[in-house]
Amino acid sequence: MSGAAAALPQTQALFSLAGRVALVTGGASGIGLAIARALGGAGAKLVVCGRRQAALQQACAAISAQGGEAAFVVGDLADRSAIADIAIASAQPFGAPDIVVHAAGMNRRQHWTQVDDAAWDEQIDVMLAAPFFLSRALVPAMAARGWGRILLIASLQSSRAFANSLPYGAAKGGVVQLARAMAEAWSAQGITANAIAPGFFPTALTEAVFEDASRLQAIRRQTACGRTGEMADLQGAAIFLASPASAYVTGQTLYVDGGFSAK
Repeated sequence: MSGAAAALPQTQALFSLAGRVALVTGGASGIGLAIARALGGAGAKLVVCGRRQAALQQACAAISAQGGEAAFVVGDLADRSAIADIAIASAQPFGAPDIVVHAAGMNRRQHWTQVDDAAWDEQIDVMLAAPFFLSRALVPAMAARGWGRILLIASLQSSRAFANSLPYGAAKGGVVQLARAMAEAWSAQGITANAIAPGFFPTALTEAVFEDASRLQAIRRQTACGRTGEMADLQGAAIFLASPASAYVTGQTLYVDGGFSAK
């Protein structure tokens, strides 16, 4: 057997999530579902969380159809009093999560004059506060095992401003620093914390962009790869940051944007 062939199983193990449990918030659709399916394909058992039971059931069916195991938890991450219950419920199907992906999000796309207290609070609570409080509830079990992965979803708006997205941009800017702060707090216990910053992907949040042909053309010109993202483009990054392969990567934000931010 050649040296390359002999090393292959060990190399594959670097990216295997067999025996791991992953909780994905916002896992019923869009980027959350894409990441959940990727982690399931790498061997993790999935718990998807969101507010819409029917959509969560469909997500579980999609994961099961590709050979994975999945369960769901219905919960509202904007309700801070519900987060402890979500953490407890997420451990019921397969055991305490080893991996948590914070993909729940929304962008109300309001002009700054129209942003009221409720709109501000909801976006900050779901995309910035909930990732901290939910992670904090899950960290003790991860620390006891000496292994954990926290994956946040940042944005192009983590480092630049787009119109009519002030609360969203504030939350996503905070996500980058939250990843650093979590890394400082928990990495010595074997728990890494990182973020993925997607470029333009076809989701419910970007529907208006993808329906505007001239704007879409401009985005493609700005993107080094010359195209917008496909959900499959997120799979490798998500698996890497959730796997043993990223054990020495923490506090980082990986832009998966086709080079949009590079130009």
